[in-house]
Amino acid sequence: MRIYFAAPLFTPYERDFIDDCTRRLRAEGHVVFVPHEETLDADDRSPDAIFAKDREGVEQAEAMLAILDGLLVDDGTACEIGIFHALMQSQPWRKGIVGLLTDLRSLRTGQRLNLFVEGCINASGGSIVGTVDEALVALRKLEE
Repeated sequence: MRIYFAAPLFTPYERDFIDDCTRRLRAEGHVVFVPHEETLDADDRSPDAIFAKDREGVEQAEAMLAILDGLLVDDGTACEIGIFHALMQSQPWRKGIVGLLTDLRSLRTGQRLNLFVEGCINASGGSIVGTVDEALVALRKLEE
């Protein structure tokens, strides 16, 4: 399945986590679009160029895996979730969105996500999970 990996990618730690997850996804046979693999070292890193390249990745994806960690969902990730959900409305071949929420703050405090983002994921037929293993299972269910 073609998966778009939506996540904040601004620190080495974030990119390392994304890279580890991506290795697992690819080992299961998925084709994964990872924004920092495509644009981090690009010659043109203008907002227009970044948007065009990442939009193309979203438009080609059958499913999305989105990292939801942080005090708030990353604004770029939320935008990607919204774009994918909108595409699902007219392109039923798309499978859905899996949100990965590993942030201990949400587990300890019961802090919820932005309700609109959570609703968007739920409306896509996807789910929110807490581990990479659970994300792999949820993605397999979307393929069924």
